[in-house]
Amino acid sequence: MPRRNLRVLVLALLVCLLCAPRVSRSGRVLWFAMRHIEAHYLTSVDEEKLFQGAMDGMTKALGDPYSAYIPPEVLPEFNEQIDRQFGGLGIEIRIDHDTKYLTVASPLVGTPAAEAGLLAGDRILRIDDESTQGLSIEDAAKLLRGLPGEPVTLTISRKGAKETRQVEVVRAEIQVGTVLGDTRDADGSWNYYLDGYPGIGYLRLDSFGENTGAQMREVIADLKKQGLKGLILDMRGNPGGLLPAAIDVCDLFVSPDDPPSTGPGGEHISSGLILTTRDRRGQVIQEFYAHDDGTVNGFPMAVLVNGESASAAEIVAACLQDHGKAIVVGERSFGKGTVQEILDFHPDQGLLKLTMASYWRPSGRNINRSEGAQEWGVSPNAGFAVALNDEERVNLAVARRMRDVAESYTDEELAAEEVPEFNDRQRNAAVEWIEDQISN
Repeated sequence: MPRRNLRVLVLALLVCLLCAPRVSRSGRVLWFAMRHIEAHYLTSVDEEKLFQGAMDGMTKALGDPYSAYIPPEVLPEFNEQIDRQFGGLGIEIRIDHDTKYLTVASPLVGTPAAEAGLLAGDRILRIDDESTQGLSIEDAAKLLRGLPGEPVTLTISRKGAKETRQVEVVRAEIQVGTVLGDTRDADGSWNYYLDGYPGIGYLRLDSFGENTGAQMREVIADLKKQGLKGLILDMRGNPGGLLPAAIDVCDLFVSPDDPPSTGPGGEHISSGLILTTRDRRGQVIQEFYAHDDGTVNGFPMAVLVNGESASAAEIVAACLQDHGKAIVVGERSFGKGTVQEILDFHPDQGLLKLTMASYWRPSGRNINRSEGAQEWGVSPNAGFAVALNDEERVNLAVARRMRDVAESYTDEELAAEEVPEFNDRQRNAAVEWIEDQISN
């Protein structure tokens, strides 16, 4: 290297070190390395690419699957998963088994699709100018989604109709409900009473979004008007979501006026305590308590969880179990009890999702599963551990998929889907306990 170039490099390094006196030595070296690569690498390198690579590498070095760098190009999808909102039509779709065309499984109530008159069973032949025959669900969904206010033209074939018709639907911001029922009506609305069990409500939470608590309050208020006698809260497979939503759901059933109670290990449980968060030293950062308005009670409740129930779902199950508001049925939960803070950088530089604390139950037990830990997650109440085998887990997923649509499948389609007769032993155990509580 020519001596002049060496002097330039040394001078640049000194300038870097002087300009960042409060940054650690490693941080200064990293900053200098990025600048040096950008200036002298054999081929041109984009600064943003280097930045994203450094951020991605740092978060991966943590060995924490919940800490991650979210680059700007992935932000829309990330926000959609968190908010459960997107620009679309408001339909659930499937592929017709025989023709391979896209088919409306269920229109969602109050969405552009429902207002345009789309019905369950309508076959979508074309999306704008593109045929849907042979498209995957994922590719079709990409064509249907877009910016709110943008129109899309669907070519529709309806059962019993001789001719196809074109329907223009204007995309809108769609908020996907997170509080699901047992079956759907023809208009896409949910039945929140368990089929075949009058008086027993059934609410399935598939995630925790911004409006989950409000949806829960509305549904339970309607159920109580209809004579609710018992409630099943199904959170099997629920990966979690927003912490405020979990707190809101707990607040629905827990009151600050409840008397203090004792945990299974003799732990003191404060009245109305929902959860605490603690830092890496075990110090309490925040305590969350229930409010004294809007509490609902007066009926037995069972919560269903399994090994895929995580995070916010575990917070709710643990809170209701510790306060004696519900029994927990099923299998031990996943054990994801950590708090991620979102650090939002410049709009074109993405964001950082970083684990900052852990969740602790009202009884003072840790939800998070760490290496070597014996106590974590949420376990079923004594006598209510019901484990499904691998075949039953597959059958549960298939049964859910078939019940979650408004359209009635033909016998041929059911046979083609190989839909099994499924005996949901976990739900049955919850029903049996609730019926026993009601009769007594």
